[in-house]
Amino acid sequence: METDIVTGAGGYLGRYIATRLIQGGRAVASLTGHPDRLASLPAQVRAIPYTFDDPVAMARAMAGAEVLYNTYWVRFRYGSVSHERAVYNSRQLFEAARRSGIRRIVHVSITQPHPDSRLLYFRGKALVERALEESGIPYAILRPTVLFGAEDILLNNIAWLLRRLPVFGLPDGGHYRLQPAFVDDVAALAVEQATGDERVTLDAVGPETLTFAELVTLIRDALHARARLIPLPSQVALGAVRIAGWAVRDVVLTADELRGLMDGLLTSPDAPTCATPLTTWLVENARTLGATYHSELARHYA
Repeated sequence: METDIVTGAGGYLGRYIATRLIQGGRAVASLTGHPDRLASLPAQVRAIPYTFDDPVAMARAMAGAEVLYNTYWVRFRYGSVSHERAVYNSRQLFEAARRSGIRRIVHVSITQPHPDSRLLYFRGKALVERALEESGIPYAILRPTVLFGAEDILLNNIAWLLRRLPVFGLPDGGHYRLQPAFVDDVAALAVEQATGDERVTLDAVGPETLTFAELVTLIRDALHARARLIPLPSQVALGAVRIAGWAVRDVVLTADELRGLMDGLLTSPDAPTCATPLTTWLVENARTLGATYHSELARHYA
């Protein structure tokens, strides 16, 4: 049975990719820092530890695999983890893939990355894309926007706040736009890109373009919540988000994430590549969305 490698197969998008591969008859191994989370997948998945400072050892562990699906990245600086370190780790990962004989890499990036971006997240993503291009390995780069799904953090926690707060602040009125994509649609797109030798870059975006205010209104209405939506200056909104983060002991939203959203970086000029509308998904999942808080720190750093 042919084997593919998925980084973080016990995580969010990685879990959906791994599940699709297993259902398609592929064996899956996972580069992971959380091997205990692989047990919930529908078949046994071999765990490979991240050894970014020893790509030779990582290559030996990856030997014999066909395709590497790379979802590895970090949202924000935390302890010794940083975007700069994530770029370095990604270079080491691609070097290990080259040494191991991986024939193709399907890499998950972000819409509108740029090496000169003022935002570390988007700049780092662009530098990782450049490292992949320089590796010489045939690749497909997927550039998703905001993902939604049962295990989502951002939309789930917006819903969690809407269920509990009498008011919800919209930074600078929430008039900036985004194109949410269903996580399993992005996983399907990733698996589709595993064949061929050509270099491909495409946006992974959903069929609906919404302002942030429209997005929050849709979530509120689907939940039958009563929170009043009010415009707030972005700095005031960020202050409120930091207070909320202190209350739940988490990083709810970063300044870079808000600026990327307000700069219109989470949209695409291209045709949608993911079919599931957020509006339909909300109706089907309103009962559970936001019922519990999803912690970024607990998920990745506990």
